[in-house]
Amino acid sequence: MAVTPMLAVTGADWSMLFVIFLLLIVLIFMAVAEMSLSRMSAHRAASLAAGGSRAGPSLRRLVDEPEHWINPLLLTVNICQTVQATLTGLVAGRIFGPWGVLVGVVLNIIVFFVLAEAVPKTYAVLHADRAALLTARPLRALVGFPPLQLVSRGLIGLTNVIVRGKGLKKGPFVNEQELLGIVQTAAADEVIEHEERRLIESIIEFGDTVARETMVPRPDMVIVQDDATVSAALDLTIVHGYSRVPITDHDDDIVGLAYAKDLIAAERSGAGQDPVRGLARPVHFIPENKPISALMREMQANHFHLAIVADEYGAITGLITLEDCLEELVGEIVDEYDDEQPVVQQLGEREWLVDGAVQISDVNEALDVELPHVDWDTLGGFVFSTLGHVPEPGELVERDRWQFIAAEVEGRRVRQVRVVGPPDETVDPPEPELVHTPGTERTAPGDDADR
Repeated sequence: MAVTPMLAVTGADWSMLFVIFLLLIVLIFMAVAEMSLSRMSAHRAASLAAGGSRAGPSLRRLVDEPEHWINPLLLTVNICQTVQATLTGLVAGRIFGPWGVLVGVVLNIIVFFVLAEAVPKTYAVLHADRAALLTARPLRALVGFPPLQLVSRGLIGLTNVIVRGKGLKKGPFVNEQELLGIVQTAAADEVIEHEERRLIESIIEFGDTVARETMVPRPDMVIVQDDATVSAALDLTIVHGYSRVPITDHDDDIVGLAYAKDLIAAERSGAGQDPVRGLARPVHFIPENKPISALMREMQANHFHLAIVADEYGAITGLITLEDCLEELVGEIVDEYDDEQPVVQQLGEREWLVDGAVQISDVNEALDVELPHVDWDTLGGFVFSTLGHVPEPGELVERDRWQFIAAEVEGRRVRQVRVVGPPDETVDPPEPELVHTPGTERTAPGDDADR
């Protein structure tokens, strides 16, 4: 079989090789700039600019206005890659003959991927500050080139004709799930601590949490009748360790709050036998679907620490405190008055006893299951609703080979659920932060976080 000999390299070939080399340099620069700027926060850019670097102002401008450089940069990269691939194919074809196309493809894959992608982007990840300062001024000059801006805007306009949409003038460039993924990756790479990861995840999920998911349900509320004496109401607050308790009338409607400090003052002044209704303070009512982020801002603005939660028909469904909202961010807040009870107790290798009031999302995280929580919020509610009737102790629900058995039923409430995992799978033990039963916290009189 005859082998086609290599042809002599002409002056035109050397010219094209020189252009390919220049394009390789440009692509390396673009890769470093793109990766370093994408990892640069506005706060960090401001800090570098304040450090006196000549490239600092350009860097801060690029980070503050990413929409001005992303599209021109991507367009430049696309042009350079297209031109170098074409020239590489031409030169390889002239030198190697029929095998030139294959040689050109291999060279593009190996040389340009390694030198123009992997190496510069790895450098930018390892030395983000240095790389960003190094590329900021040249990149700002490049993306400000009027013809490049004109072509970029024209192509974006064509894109909007094909795919209609208003687009984003300024970010975000990642969605919530992508941001959670970044946080998990950072924790796995030990860039941040796992406690910091949990706090960041709590902050991200905080905006999606509503009062119904955090409140103390109506059956667990400690209340006092409006015709009860001040002494009886004070005894109730002392027994339960609360500094505020709701006051109800004979129609079971909340008419106010009794503050422990008011009860103590009245008792000491000799008014212990007076009706507690005379000490009722105003109470705030909120809908059960109110975001707790908005509720916290309202509590700060209007200076109250407890709200009564009502459903769409006006019926009382529970109460929520400032401490409940804070615990969604930082986890359970335990003091010497709290009745600490584990909500997940491991009974065997694949068996747990779980409090029925635990949120479905917490069960999913602790036991690595995937229970839906569209129509119910708690594990007890899941068992009750799935069965369609008040369960008898021992009745079970099966889902994805997991068994959820009603272990303790009080009235119409499922108090305890025994969870049995699939027999042929190894299930990780629950996460240690699930250590309290919702609604069991006890607060000393005078504290802000009351129920």
